[in-house]
Amino acid sequence: MPDVTDDSWFSDDIATFGDRLAAAREAQGLSQEEFAQRLGVKLRTVRHWEEDAKEPRANRLQMIAGMFGVSIMWLLTGQGPGVSSPETNDGGELPRLLGDLRGLRRDASDIAGRIAALETRVERLIAQEAA
Repeated sequence: MPDVTDDSWFSDDIATFGDRLAAAREAQGLSQEEFAQRLGVKLRTVRHWEEDAKEPRANRLQMIAGMFGVSIMWLLTGQGPGVSSPETNDGGELPRLLGDLRGLRRDASDIAGRIAALETRVERLIAQEAA
């Protein structure tokens, strides 16, 4: 078994996607229930992810990474920016708030795109009726 140090407490040889997801969730101080509610999925879905029975779709994966302030690559492979080891994690609220802010910014961008598309459709319908 590989030696696990503070620098590699989630070694690629040891941790799975589910392990990393659970670690990121716990680093934010969230229960599975709280995480499921924030993400808008069922509790059993989160459990399946953490048990490596299933994996989230790409859009959910992006939301999870933003919520926890980790890279998608780290969630999937353990490579790249992830959560700090338990000894160095202060459990502060700042990472959680930053993750929430990133998620809201992404949601706002999606909503703006949907509004623009609807405006275009309305303008076309008005032009067709005027013709």
